[in-house]
Amino acid sequence: MRKDPGGEVDEERLVRLVARGDRAAFEELYRRTAPWMAVRLRRRCADEQIVAEVMQETYLAVWRAAGAFAGAAVGGSAVGWLWTIAARRLVDAFRRRAHHADPPSAAALPGAAPAAEDEALASTVGGDVGDALRRLAPELGQVLQAMVVDGLTVRETAALLGLPEGTVKTRARRARIAMRKALT
Repeated sequence: MRKDPGGEVDEERLVRLVARGDRAAFEELYRRTAPWMAVRLRRRCADEQIVAEVMQETYLAVWRAAGAFAGAAVGGSAVGWLWTIAARRLVDAFRRRAHHADPPSAAALPGAAPAAEDEALASTVGGDVGDALRRLAPELGQVLQAMVVDGLTVRETAALLGLPEGTVKTRARRARIAMRKALT
């Protein structure tokens, strides 16, 4: 069993053990990752019920699909893989909520409804910064939100969004330039 310098099994190895049906490895993976996962989900969603549902769905998916984790072989990390699952489950939850919500009133703004990520961002960041973020091109806003609001690394952001790391870096730079222009 591969261990980190502190003598503990790393998360990637835990996922591989979970793929073999190791419940103790699953419990350890949950113990290590659930606290930061909940914090990141709460940054995007203030509804505790949705956060709890997403957490449950995420770890159920991890238990069922751990064998599909490719890991370092494709430049990914276990933590990035977990967050990708959670982020997708959160978007699904927002879509379900939007699907079951009452139709908008005639007084609502015309056009498409805001994306779930935009709604979450609006509740997190306000004022001029929030307005500037919402005016960014969606692909730039996604990268900036993942890296700044969620605190993900370039590699984790790339895994989350299914993009090459170079593209993430380029979009992050373009987003920073656009934000700087919007705020000056």
